[in-house]
Amino acid sequence: MLSDEDFELFTRWRIRAFGQKLREICMDEGMDSLTFEEKVGLCIEAERTAREDRKIQKAVRAARFKLPGACIEDIAYLPDRTLGRDRIARLASCAWIAANENLVILSESGGGKSYVAQALGNAACRKLLTVRYVRLNDMFRELNIARSEGALYDAIDAFSGPRLLILDDFLTTPIEDARNAIDLFEILERREGRGSTLIASQLEPDQWYLRIDSEICADSILGRIVKSARFIDIKGPDMRQYMASKKAEEQEGYWE
Repeated sequence: MLSDEDFELFTRWRIRAFGQKLREICMDEGMDSLTFEEKVGLCIEAERTAREDRKIQKAVRAARFKLPGACIEDIAYLPDRTLGRDRIARLASCAWIAANENLVILSESGGGKSYVAQALGNAACRKLLTVRYVRLNDMFRELNIARSEGALYDAIDAFSGPRLLILDDFLTTPIEDARNAIDLFEILERREGRGSTLIASQLEPDQWYLRIDSEICADSILGRIVKSARFIDIKGPDMRQYMASKKAEEQEGYWE
């Protein structure tokens, strides 16, 4: 019989899940009928699953989601909401990322575009794709700090590299600094044909022109986003109000 000290070795050898599953098998009389190969197979599968989960968790942390728990399973598909379950399932397969296509998600404030964007980002992390989420203004802030420290190109590389870059709150406020318009163009230029960019915005693309001070940069930026983009236009109820109402109903029911 293996001792506690023996099982501790599995942790030291960095196959903890294997050891935990082996302990479960040893303690469960119902497992006695399994062959040696079947028992080892269960332990290997437990270790494989645990390692896969750790990789996914690492990818989610690296993405820096505002809502790291956002997932496609929790997206609300309502009768009065123009968001289809089948289409989200197809996008969650990440075939569009494999094809280096872009995705634009549009909705009014409260429409749930940020949640859907991050849920799709989470789906990409599950496939172990590199993802970075950032609000557009926050990206400019990071780039401006890097510029002042002489590390601008390193920062541009950081946003150019991921397989999926999610730019949230896209052009909610105008780009008044021409340097930021050039930075955005540079990032999108580097990403073209090498990665996918997901844009979440309250504004229709024809309104984006009015938010970029340089007409030349505006044409170049929009051309690189829209040229190979799929579009989701979410219309329906205010999801913040919907979720608040749902939560209140659940709490009320809890105390009944």
